[in-house]
Amino acid sequence: MTATGALVIGPPLPRAFYERPAPVVARALLGRLLVSRLGGRLTAGLIVETEAYLGPEDGASHAAFRPSSLDLFYGPGGHAYVFRAYGLHLCLNAIAGAAGTPGCALIRAVAPIRGEAVMRRRRRRPAGRDRGPELTGGPGRLTEALGISLRQNGADLTRGALTIRSVGSRLEAGSPHFAVASGPRIGITRARRRRLRFWIRGHPAVSRRG
Repeated sequence: MTATGALVIGPPLPRAFYERPAPVVARALLGRLLVSRLGGRLTAGLIVETEAYLGPEDGASHAAFRPSSLDLFYGPGGHAYVFRAYGLHLCLNAIAGAAGTPGCALIRAVAPIRGEAVMRRRRRRPAGRDRGPELTGGPGRLTEALGISLRQNGADLTRGALTIRSVGSRLEAGSPHFAVASGPRIGITRARRRRLRFWIRGHPAVSRRG
């Protein structure tokens, strides 16, 4: 994997990227760039950890127990689903699947590549601390760092102020240049054994390794 400071922000991922099963999308998001121009500031991070959530058959999915999420869950892929977890932290998800098929991919951790000073101010983290999980490792940390709020719920991730983009000038094909690990999802109480968490093996910004 190229050093994060040298990564070039490419074009937004197209709608077709998201119109696949949630586990496929969650894994494929690794190594892509979450780019925010919210609040008039450019901040961006390399996606290093995700989790997939399925439809009503998945006890941990909001499609199973949170009726207010149904319109988004069953809508077309490529839109943001932002919610407040446990009344505390905001979580950003990318809706996956074609219209009528539920599912999403939670963005769990990113590594800063642009606007780190802005992220630190938003997170009230002093300069000089490491760039690991304390800054943007965890759903609530990364949303705060990138200025994401409930106003972005339903936003189109293929255009606008909050997008997910490729690295470089085109959507990369072929095998990623890093090893991908997978394991059970974390931070939930339902359906905990499903191996639907994906992360870049060995990356220091992952929220929890192993």
